[in-house]
Amino acid sequence: MLFRDRAHLRGVEAGPYPLESLTTDASVNPFVGAVIPQHTAAIKVDTPLATAVRKYANILAQCSNSPPAQRAEINADLVARTREIKGAAYYLDAAQTGICEIPQKAWLQQQQPLTHAIVILVEFGRSIEANNLAQQWLRGAEYDVAQMRALEIGVSIMGHVRALGFNAQCHYPEHTQLHLDGLAILAGVTQATTGLNPFIGDRYAQLVIATDYVLATDTPLAHNTRVNPIRHYFGINGARSGREVQRRRQRASHMSRYPMEQVTRVNKPTTAIFADEIPRVPKRAEFFQRARMGDLGAKAQQEVKRFAFKHPLTDGMMHPLRALVPHQDGEVNSALAPGFSDASANTQAIKSLSYHLGADLTGICEIPDFAWYSHGPDGKEIPIRHKYAVVMLIDQGYDTMEGASGDDWISGCQSMRGYIRGAEIAGIMAEFLRSQGVDSRPQTNADSHVLHIPLVLLAGLGELSRIGELVLNPYVGPRFKSVVLSTNLPLIVDQPIDFGLQDFCGRCLKCARECPVNAISFGEKIIFNGYEIWKPDVERCTRYRVTNPKGSACGRCMKTCPLNKVVTADGALVHRLGTWLGVNVRWLKPLLVPLAVYLDDKLGYGKRNPIKRWWMDLEIVDGVVHTPKGTNERDLNLQASTSGAKSPVGYYHAKDMPAPDATKPVPINHKDAVARARIVETLSQAKHRRAQGGTTPAHYIPTKTLPSAEE
Repeated sequence: MLFRDRAHLRGVEAGPYPLESLTTDASVNPFVGAVIPQHTAAIKVDTPLATAVRKYANILAQCSNSPPAQRAEINADLVARTREIKGAAYYLDAAQTGICEIPQKAWLQQQQPLTHAIVILVEFGRSIEANNLAQQWLRGAEYDVAQMRALEIGVSIMGHVRALGFNAQCHYPEHTQLHLDGLAILAGVTQATTGLNPFIGDRYAQLVIATDYVLATDTPLAHNTRVNPIRHYFGINGARSGREVQRRRQRASHMSRYPMEQVTRVNKPTTAIFADEIPRVPKRAEFFQRARMGDLGAKAQQEVKRFAFKHPLTDGMMHPLRALVPHQDGEVNSALAPGFSDASANTQAIKSLSYHLGADLTGICEIPDFAWYSHGPDGKEIPIRHKYAVVMLIDQGYDTMEGASGDDWISGCQSMRGYIRGAEIAGIMAEFLRSQGVDSRPQTNADSHVLHIPLVLLAGLGELSRIGELVLNPYVGPRFKSVVLSTNLPLIVDQPIDFGLQDFCGRCLKCARECPVNAISFGEKIIFNGYEIWKPDVERCTRYRVTNPKGSACGRCMKTCPLNKVVTADGALVHRLGTWLGVNVRWLKPLLVPLAVYLDDKLGYGKRNPIKRWWMDLEIVDGVVHTPKGTNERDLNLQASTSGAKSPVGYYHAKDMPAPDATKPVPINHKDAVARARIVETLSQAKHRRAQGGTTPAHYIPTKTLPSAEE
């Protein structure tokens, strides 16, 4: 399609594979007559990587013991309920999802009062070449990785169902009271004659959520059903095309699905960094932490406590995410295993492993001192411990973002989806490397010793954007969350990239225009604490995200950015062409940027696509799910002013940060923050000062720890 991606008219709940195109047969009953074919998983191996994966799978599994909440009054329509459950499974990257009633014969032990089965299949990760070191690490653990991912999806959805007040249990091959293969046949995701899935064969792990939450059911596949290879190649009904599947398989395993190798590499980032002037800052200065400590007032302090638990699906993801935190640190084997001395082989392998585990883009850089937090949230100093950062990006899901306003009730889930996936990937990698004698640590959203943004920039995964404290990638735009593996494994670093974003963001004001609270600058870049940036008003942004009364968070800037597009083989032709020109024909930027911004608005990109809306508007209040009083239903605000005169940015320099160990509120004065614009330098002013031998500005010097008698 010229202006819309192939999947524009396909609901998220339909999934990436066109199961609806297959022939079904309601008379198929795997629990009557013939023996049910068994899905044979890979033989279990006790390798270091498999052990790490199983550890994380067990942590996820242990999050499935909480009782249901008070029963919620929700939509009784089975179609709406089922759309939400399937949409959630596919949003979390299930390959296939089907639903069936649980017959008595499906129980291997005593029958329980659970009536419906949500069957989830997760496809194996990308295959790795035989000459790649990661293939040795991974050998025999492919099934374990897929099963761990199935548990992530299952536990998250189970938590969602329990938050609604219904019973739910996860069943999987290592822990089940149900005949999983028979239920997969009954739910229409595998064939009764073979026990295989028509699209992915036997390269999958499976999980069943048994529940008393009544849902619409699917029909079993007919014995003779077949995939039409021609229709599949071109994308049946807007599903992922066989052409796109083939394109991904043909790329080397250490390369992402996106052609980052085509992007120009440069010696330094496209925004200035005066590394000798950038201060190390404490976690106490991070604005969500400031909200928790009361700096933003009582309302923000109260609301931030439930910020990540406002929607039942987010609530389902947060418990396992927090359960992973205690395992981020661990003992490092005293003896270094052989085979880890070749930096080139290590680099190829670590990227391949990251993609197999589920990362979408991966880059590597050295960690500059300023990228380490100086102190943790407890006020204790954080040592500079590792040399390298393996920086991984997790796509937040284009289709769901298409259906959302960016600041509605699904917005918090869009973040947590990336955070839990990243925590698993980096956690498993660190666990594996530590077992091999390589000191490593996952740096996650829940507990990080490093600032992610400079590392995403230095690892060559994007350029700093007008959105401010956010890097944009040429292929997924701002639509990602990051996770970092810090390590001392010998690696080869990537260079920063230049795809012309500074010119693009300099001419495009769409994110600033569409921001609900005018937190994004309409003006020019400035120097802030030693680096060049379109500085956003982080206090205004944080306050809105935390206290949003008609949504669970905010990602409106990501939703409306013109670079938030699909640029794979299934993307719209104009988007693929535009991205290629932007990356490869840089001299056309002055002409292309105004045209691209104009067409983005003219064609309605940034509006909500109702076909992609799979979730219910729900809010958890005092532990009980309710229908919220309102929902943000924004589309484009084409008439909004772009002068920025009514919303000057407030600046919070290092000097104005709380002390690292401050335990009492340090109130924010936004008026004073706006007045600090008078001391902000432009790039030319900073260069001139430095050329003249000027010292680092005093407001770049962070607040020191408090004397022992103070708080």
